[in-house]
Amino acid sequence: MSATAILLVHGSLRERMAAELTGFVYGSGGVIVGHDQYVDRERSRYFARLEWSLDGARIDRRALTDQVRDITRRLELTAGLYFSADVPRIALFVSNLSHCLYDILGRWRSGEWRVEIPIVVSNHESLGDVARRFDVEFRHVPVSADIKNTQEHAQIELLHERQVELVVLARYMQLVGPELIEAYPNRIINIHHAFLPAFPGARPYHRAHRRGVKIIGATSHYVTEELDAGPIIEQDVIRVSHATSVDDMLRLGRDLERTVLARAVWLHLQRRVLVDEGRTVIFA
Repeated sequence: MSATAILLVHGSLRERMAAELTGFVYGSGGVIVGHDQYVDRERSRYFARLEWSLDGARIDRRALTDQVRDITRRLELTAGLYFSADVPRIALFVSNLSHCLYDILGRWRSGEWRVEIPIVVSNHESLGDVARRFDVEFRHVPVSADIKNTQEHAQIELLHERQVELVVLARYMQLVGPELIEAYPNRIINIHHAFLPAFPGARPYHRAHRRGVKIIGATSHYVTEELDAGPIIEQDVIRVSHATSVDDMLRLGRDLERTVLARAVWLHLQRRVLVDEGRTVIFA
């Protein structure tokens, strides 16, 4: 498969933005293989994803990066430039539940995802054998109120040492600290076991059962300092009834959590997610 460049941009709407961007790509020798755009007319905002083949490119990566910076600055666009040849490095954070961990490690080991997973971090030791079974480094970083800041620094150091680009909270049942969020803005993906904004926080299935809901869901979102309120990437639901027990909800929910988290991570890896003012635009 040909190596490609992917450009994600968003900003205030101006005339001829699409023409300027596509003209730049063709002018650099690129051949566009994908072009998606969205205009939010209520807010006068422009969003776009361009992907182009680099086979015939007349400039190298450094020069291309410089030229993208120049044109997006001129158009007053926030931009991200990515290259398909790069292999993203992911860290997985877990607690005691293994279903999302197994799912992601399986997608990586089978070759479905072209990524590297250098480390699994947990506040418990119970899933260490799972990580080691996949030949992935496991680090136990216990978290408690009196050492939380120190341990957050340790987590950040582990991630930086291993050149991690994306952190996935695969049912990590701890609040992420502000320094880690600042170090990885819109690069920490969580799975919450409810259809947000309903039932944020702990034990959502139990609360849903007491409330008598007719659907339960799962939500994957970027992590912000506000609990379970980050920009939503992916969601799904399944119907339940008055006869569905809490245990049944937990079982059904695990299936949703696996697939919703995997879809969200995949969308991020494919550079199909833009975040703007607390919301996402998904070029699926």
